[in-house]
Amino acid sequence: MPWPPPDALHDFLRSRRSIRRFLPEPVPEGVLSRLLETAIYAPSAHNLQPWRFAVVRTDEAKGRLADALTAQMRRDMAARGEPEEAIAAREARSRRRIAEAPIIVMLSLDTSVHRDPNDPREPHMLVQSMGIVGLQILLAAHAEGLGGVWVCWPLYAQEATREALDLPPTWAPQGMLFLGYPAEAPAPPPRRPWRELTLWR
Repeated sequence: MPWPPPDALHDFLRSRRSIRRFLPEPVPEGVLSRLLETAIYAPSAHNLQPWRFAVVRTDEAKGRLADALTAQMRRDMAARGEPEEAIAAREARSRRRIAEAPIIVMLSLDTSVHRDPNDPREPHMLVQSMGIVGLQILLAAHAEGLGGVWVCWPLYAQEATREALDLPPTWAPQGMLFLGYPAEAPAPPPRRPWRELTLWR
């Protein structure tokens, strides 16, 4: 199969945007299957493939997830002394975003996966692997005409998230991806020139 020219591939990679508003159109199961099949081709430390996926698509599961995440958010904001109206507005916005996302993919790290459990660096390598697989899914979604965004809320409520979705005890939620057909077309955000971020040695 002939590959697209490099310029076309670079244009594709640079055209991905974080999408936060979605059409109500459902995502076909075949598309989801392709995304997850592509996801597992991501590189991982020592090829341990520590990622685990929970696909959240029912209103009931989204409701449980929203309850778990916003309860922790409320506690955190109250502890910082933020006013109730700000907390209530943030909670409503968070619940709306969860409810309106056609698909949520919860990314979890399987803490039972090890090469050397005595190596203190290994957990960091596995977390890095989770970031790579998340980007792999976002790019695969982009290839399917879907939009998506990475959301880190589960890091603040790992146990509550695990319980809300009835995940295995070794699954540690790291983040979640909201996916769906985009209802917005954001302009590209400003980027610092790569030359300012690069040292040559």
